[in-house]
Amino acid sequence: MKVLVENVDKEGLESLLGRRVILLCANYFYTGKLVGVNVDCVKQLDPAIVYETGEWTAKAYKDEQKLGMASLYVQISAIEAYGEAK
Repeated sequence: MKVLVENVDKEGLESLLGRRVILLCANYFYTGKLVGVNVDCVKQLDPAIVYETGEWTAKAYKDEQKLGMASLYVQISAIEAYGEAK
């Protein structure tokens, strides 16, 4: 079977620039406004760690704590999944 892989501009993480996102990593979940994406890392403003999500359908995470820093860089290789945050 032959598979065709196509790169699409402004897809994936780039499509979420300027939005509040959640990054699901092996150890922690990070939320913040996504303001930068490159081949090595992403940059979030007003970052927080989600220690407990609660029900995924809830309007807010059960335990989300601000990190007390202006920005946070997360390695692309650490991200398992991502999406727009609550």
